[in-house]
Amino acid sequence: MSFTWSARATQALSATALSALLLASAMKHFRSPSFFYPVVPDYLCRNDDADADAAETAGASGTALAAAAPRNGPLAIMSREEWIAATGLLEAAAAVGLLIPATRKAAAAGTAAMFTTFLAGHIDALRRAYGPDGTPAERRVHTLRLPLQLPLVLWAWRLRK
Repeated sequence: MSFTWSARATQALSATALSALLLASAMKHFRSPSFFYPVVPDYLCRNDDADADAAETAGASGTALAAAAPRNGPLAIMSREEWIAATGLLEAAAAVGLLIPATRKAAAAGTAAMFTTFLAGHIDALRRAYGPDGTPAERRVHTLRLPLQLPLVLWAWRLRK
């Protein structure tokens, strides 16, 4: 009896592989969140600790508080840790969605969009790595990490078919 490999089997295997990668990454978000700190852009992060420190040093003077507290941008709706946890949950949901044939197309499109959105964080991390506070190790890691995003986006996009 000969075995023929179909396009459907190839897609299922590819979806399973991407799902496994996403699930491993999702677990890493919760096991070692500090790994993801550099790829969460500062402009997305609410800085609660700095606000509390500024309030303590400002005392009763409201004007000193306004001057001392860091200004969060309009996108700073969560802390860095909350963003990492939220993206870990998104990756886990995408992993599950890719495994279910009925949801695979939507999950693949969402995963491609998610990976594309993550590019902003990788570009920001690369920018900071090459800034005055960046180290040679950070430069190496983020220089290698950024180009890996394109194959991930294309892999997820291709699973939509």
